[in-house]
Amino acid sequence: MFDRMKRQATWRRAWGLLRDFRYEQSDPARFYGALAVDTAEMVDALAGTGGAVVLDVGGGPGYFADAFARRGVRYLAVDPDAGELRAAGLAHRTTVRAAGEALPFADGSVDVCLSSNVVEHTPRPWEMADEMIRVTRPGGVIIISYTLWWGPFGGHEMGLTHYLGGHRAAARYTRRHGHPPKNFYGESLFKVTAAQGLAWARSARGASLLGAFPRYLPRWMWWVLKVPGVREVAATNLVLVLRRDG
Repeated sequence: MFDRMKRQATWRRAWGLLRDFRYEQSDPARFYGALAVDTAEMVDALAGTGGAVVLDVGGGPGYFADAFARRGVRYLAVDPDAGELRAAGLAHRTTVRAAGEALPFADGSVDVCLSSNVVEHTPRPWEMADEMIRVTRPGGVIIISYTLWWGPFGGHEMGLTHYLGGHRAAARYTRRHGHPPKNFYGESLFKVTAAQGLAWARSARGASLLGAFPRYLPRWMWWVLKVPGVREVAATNLVLVLRRDG
C-alpha cells in the first residue's frame, strides 16, 4: 500500500502540486483538474480502486468524476453547497447534495471513502470522519486529506496573512480585493491541525489507522510528521489512511 504511494511521492510531483496552488482562484479548471488526477492516482495506490465503489465526501464542482472514471471506478460524490456544485458548469451524474456529517448511504455500502481538502471547511470535521467510517464496508479504506492551518496554505487565497489571525486575514483580503475571500474564516474555513487529525484517527471507533503522510511533500521529507510542532507548519497537508474493522 504505502510502497506504491512512496514511489509516486517524488519531488517532481510535489513541485507540480505546489505550483498549481496559485491557480486555484484564477484558473480553477487547471488547478482542480490536476488535483483530481493526482487524487485518483493516490487513492489507487492506497486502496487499489479498479471496479471499486468510491464515495468522495465534498466532491465539489465535479472535476474528480472523470479522473476516477478513467480508472474504472464507480464514483459517487456528496457536497452540501449548491453554489459549489454549479461553480464549473459540469454535469453531476453521480453527485448527491448532502452534508458530510449525515451521509445518505447505508452502513458498509462503499469500498473506499475519500475526503480531499474538505476537513478544513467544516466546523465538525471529525463527525464527518466518523460518518465516512460508517458507510465504508469492513476491510474497506478511508482516506482523509486536509490542509493544515499552520502550514503556508492554511489561509488558502488569503496567503500567509492567516498567521495574523483568521479574522484579520479575511478583513485584509476584503480591503485589498473589494470583496470577501471565498473561504471565510469561521464560516467556511477553520483552524484544523495535524495533532487533531492524528488523535481522532488513533482512537477512531470502527476503523484502524494504517498510516499518515504529508501529501504534497516528496517521500524523503515524510519524516516531518514525526516532529510535533514542525509537522504543523512543514507538512502542509496531512493524509490519514484507515481500514474499516470487521
